[in-house]
Amino acid sequence: MKIEIPEKKKLVHEMRFPVRWGDMDAMGHVNNTVYFRYLETARIDWLVSVGCNPDPTGQGPVIVNAFCNFYQQLEYPADVLLKLYVSDPGRTTFETWGTMERVDRPGVVYAAGGATTMWVDFPQKKAVALPEWMLAIVQD
Repeated sequence: MKIEIPEKKKLVHEMRFPVRWGDMDAMGHVNNTVYFRYLETARIDWLVSVGCNPDPTGQGPVIVNAFCNFYQQLEYPADVLLKLYVSDPGRTTFETWGTMERVDRPGVVYAAGGATTMWVDFPQKKAVALPEWMLAIVQD
């Protein structure tokens, strides 16, 4: 099964990182849970880069759904290029998508995943409209 990233997606961030020895499981490949950490790391790195530093007394993003599809095994040693995209902004949400490929095999996607991000008022514990500045970033 191939992930279909929407045509109206926007590349917002790229990052490279090494596969660590401890990322692997007993089968000798990157453990499935680690791919979610890779996606999370890229998403947080991007959010911080655009000035989104969530404050528990204010508003910010939360993940309400996440998924990952695995196409080929990542193994140590390798360097990974993760490309992060955004799409489908709504009143309170937007989608993030990430593709992972080995730096030495450009264009070969090893895994791809995504998350639905919801903007929340943390003290009220409820969804609120995306602020204008974030909506401007995630729109195409």
